[in-house]
Amino acid sequence: MHDVPGDPPPCDLAILGGGLAGGLVALALAAHRPELDVRIFEQGARLGGHHVWSFFASDLPAGGPELVEPLIAHRWEGYDVRFPGLSRSLPTPYSSANGARLDAAVRAALPADRIVSGITVASADAEGVTLADGTRHRARAVLDTRGAYGLPCLSGGWQKFVGQTLRTATPHGLTQPVVMDATVEQLDGYRFVYCLPFSATDVFVEDTYYSDTPELDVAALRTRIADYAAGAGWSIDEITYEETGVLPVIADGDFAAFWKAGGDLPRAGVRAGLMHPMTSYSIPDAVEFAMHLTTLDTLRGDALSRTSHDWAERHWRQGRFYRMLSKMLFGASEGPDRWRMLARFYALPAGLIERFYAGHSTALDMARVLAGKPPVPISAALASLAGRGRPLADLGAVS
Repeated sequence: MHDVPGDPPPCDLAILGGGLAGGLVALALAAHRPELDVRIFEQGARLGGHHVWSFFASDLPAGGPELVEPLIAHRWEGYDVRFPGLSRSLPTPYSSANGARLDAAVRAALPADRIVSGITVASADAEGVTLADGTRHRARAVLDTRGAYGLPCLSGGWQKFVGQTLRTATPHGLTQPVVMDATVEQLDGYRFVYCLPFSATDVFVEDTYYSDTPELDVAALRTRIADYAAGAGWSIDEITYEETGVLPVIADGDFAAFWKAGGDLPRAGVRAGLMHPMTSYSIPDAVEFAMHLTTLDTLRGDALSRTSHDWAERHWRQGRFYRMLSKMLFGASEGPDRWRMLARFYALPAGLIERFYAGHSTALDMARVLAGKPPVPISAALASLAGRGRPLADLGAVS
């Protein structure tokens, strides 16, 4: 690696993408490997974008609480779920982070000249990053965390949503999150509403669907959020925030083909398939991988490539049970009946539910989830697992 007049000096690690995965890697290395020159490259003006990420306290590995602490905007001591015939409060602490907090945390942890935002990456290779203006940032390793790139070779469905923070004229009355309210009309697959009380008069309301299609009718979902608020007796003074999303729910696929399609760079986050196959949760995996990188003797390109591949491959193997449940959710039941699978799950012990979200279900947990009378016809469940159920969506069709 040779210096080129006019270009910045080489760095130890260039991180492509300043979202959740990239931001957490930068924070972890800044805290535990401060001797490394780490630079982060983000197309948007702000790191983290416009996102709310939530997680359970039981999701985090050792060292995780300290890493995510600067990102947390709100926390609660428990949460509620609501289904037809089942309402339950669970005691697991729950927290929400957001993009603004991620941006502030990374900017506080890294020198300003190591954060390159509002730019377009023209190309990247094992030795560095070239920006659209021609500037070359040389690096001993490059980590690609720029999110999903089409998810080729995978199939399943989508979790799609519109979320808004509503300011109500009078207190809304919620004291802890409603992680799933499936008592709403079932439309476009499995539908539920998700509520986070940020203050006595501020509540984040997200209308969410486990759908066979990725199309998102934002106007229709805005109307449904307004209807939900009206049904709860809330008068809306102002909408202070909005976000939208379409996330993959993975039911099947070919990991080797998926990895090969992604190119030669090491990767992390959704780019590496590091998310919960059924819930699309990404914080637990992003935190765990970021903490692992701090333990490596070297972050050189070849070593980092092997590390990211092996980590992602192990995650794929460990996700087999969750992909099977996703296959049953999408392949064994019609949309209006999908809520029954989730309602049955939320009647199970709290510890089992915690381990499920963290991606650490035990063999006994798996047996307990599958035991008893299934919420879908046995013939339909078996057909879905054998590939003869309702067809799964091709996740590679959408970038």
